[in-house]
Amino acid sequence: MAQWDDEGRKVLVRYFASAAEAAGRDEELLPTVGTVGQLRALLVHEYGDAMARVLASGSFLVDGVVSRDDSFAVGNRVDVLPPFAGG
Repeated sequence: MAQWDDEGRKVLVRYFASAAEAAGRDEELLPTVGTVGQLRALLVHEYGDAMARVLASGSFLVDGVVSRDDSFAVGNRVDVLPPFAGG
């Protein structure tokens, strides 16, 4: 399980499209975790296989910066983005 920030800070996590379907909500406040990898593990633990499928090919937008790097630091807001298609 991810280690929470001991200062009790929160991160706003917003879900879009299939990520919102997997989470059953559009957004939530979660205790801050250190990295995208820790957030990924937490979301899969909380929301199971449906979220794991989204995250396998989706990405995270951390304070406006797209990241698929599990060592990327989590900021104040994270958008969970499913894979996109189209032109």
